[in-house]
Amino acid sequence: MNEGQYLSIVDVERFLQHKPRFFRDIVLELRNLVASVAPHASERILWGGLSYYDHQRGGPVKAGICQIEIHKDHVRLAFIHGAFLEDPQELLEGNRVAKRYVRLDSYEDAPWQDLRTLIEASAALDPSSLPS
Repeated sequence: MNEGQYLSIVDVERFLQHKPRFFRDIVLELRNLVASVAPHASERILWGGLSYYDHQRGGPVKAGICQIEIHKDHVRLAFIHGAFLEDPQELLEGNRVAKRYVRLDSYEDAPWQDLRTLIEASAALDPSSLPS
């Protein structure tokens, strides 16, 4: 399996320097989860957050795995194809056609194992098999 194209920690630190500091641990933990589940992914700073996609299948939308979005009062782990993921814990929110997200308000309350499961499902999803 090909290794992904992750940003350097210096680039990530630079991206985070102007974001709310109390979300830094959540962002870094999510980043570590994505890297452990999808080492083949590519990471970009995009749309004001960190975006992960399978570059062998396409770009950040077509082959999106997830995004880490930093909002004023919370962090979101978003899935462009989230409406097609199994969500037995009913964590996913949102009403867009396909995009769904999990809202994270604190590191301590985050359901880390369930988030890992969602990232795994999204990384395994072949978007080309989805209805258009």
